[in-house]
Amino acid sequence: MSGWGCPHEVKGTCQRVQGRPCDPGMKGCILFGRFVWSTEAKNRPQRQARPAVPARAGEKSSDGGKA
Repeated sequence: MSGWGCPHEVKGTCQRVQGRPCDPGMKGCILFGRFVWSTEAKNRPQRQARPAVPARAGEKSSDGGKA
């Protein structure tokens, strides 16, 4: 007995990603990016933090001008 069943799976085929066998966590799956999987290929790649962009002269700073 299973604890979870995907509503988009019909006879082992994914109805959300047409023509693909149901593979929970694959790209296009409703579970993609929501959980951490033991298979690294199913995990969403980590986003790189972007460096802070310094304010240009004449623009208000994000802290309201308090320094």
